Amino acid sequence: MKRSTFLILSIAGVYSTVLHAAAWSVNNFLMTGPKAYLTYSSSVAAGAHSGMEECKFQFGWERWNCPESALQLSTHNRLRSATRETSFVHAISSAGVMYTLTRNCSMGDFESCGCDDSRNGRVGGRGWVWGGCSDNVEFGERISKLFVDALETGHDTRALINLHNNEVGRLVMKATMKRACKCHGVSGSCSIQTCWLQLAEFREIGNYLKIKYNQAHKLEMDKRRMRAGNSADSRGATAETFHHVHATELVFLEDSPDYCTRNASLGHHGTEGRECLQTGKNLSQWEKRSCRRLCTECGLRVEERRTEVVASCNCKFHWCCTVRCEQCRQLVAKHFCARRDTAAGAPNHIKRRSKGHKR
Repeated sequence: MKRSTFLILSIAGVYSTVLHAAAWSVNNFLMTGPKAYLTYSSSVAAGAHSGMEECKFQFGWERWNCPESALQLSTHNRLRSATRETSFVHAISSAGVMYTLTRNCSMGDFESCGCDDSRNGRVGGRGWVWGGCSDNVEFGERISKLFVDALETGHDTRALINLHNNEVGRLVMKATMKRACKCHGVSGSCSIQTCWLQLAEFREIGNYLKIKYNQAHKLEMDKRRMRAGNSADSRGATAETFHHVHATELVFLEDSPDYCTRNASLGHHGTEGRECLQTGKNLSQWEKRSCRRLCTECGLRVEERRTEVVASCNCKFHWCCTVRCEQCRQLVAKHFCARRDTAAGAPNHIKRRSKGHKR
């Protein structure tokens, strides 16, 4: 079915915050088309929510931390940026929608969809055959394209980049699927196995796409030919550039702005007031350096604040069968980025040199 079958409009951006400040939603999707496809809209919303929650997790301790301003996913009515960060947003959102549609299909939530049994009965390898209930990723991919790609109504280079990165998210989701097997044979000998494909954990997909983000390729376009708009010359320049791009490679067009400083017009909040990590159990090296990355290198100082936290403690098991705990209060030190005290002689402005893409 052609993408034009659907009219998907975005009011004040594709996503909006509802219920509470940290919640992501796509309830402002307005769709017209066959009612059969409208039954998938709640899964699309849930999938987009999952994608953006994963985006917030992956960039939680970086200068760009997946703010609401990142969620406008089309070039409709205005020129969108095409940065490295935008490429990740498109990929993770597309993967999230496809993932949820596929999972809900396997759970029997849709009358028109079920397991993928197209390989069942075939020999897969030595000692095993295809069988069971494989997750129907073909269904998830098809419906995801109808909803997500239909948001992109432009025909310029940025639109093509968005569609390419949408596809990267879907391809990565398929590439991370895992084979699960069940043994058969006398007395558990496992002489033969029946195997099927199932979705990986979504966190694994997010980790994979984060690697793709770090390896993203900047497209070098002929700006004179690009200014030709939708002319044949512009399309020719775009086609030549994409000819050398790998199908699973994230691409971007513009360098990232300075995420240290606030820019209201671009929707960047800067790093002032952001929490960072200095001490704690099981912190990665990347997390341990977050105060330097978010504060010091952005011309800010690290400010320690002590916060009272209430938690369960001294828990005891009582026969039978309850656990009773006391409520203990303790002061916990947290660290935040704050402006330097200029009155104390600190420099009012610190120049920062950008090495590569700073996040």
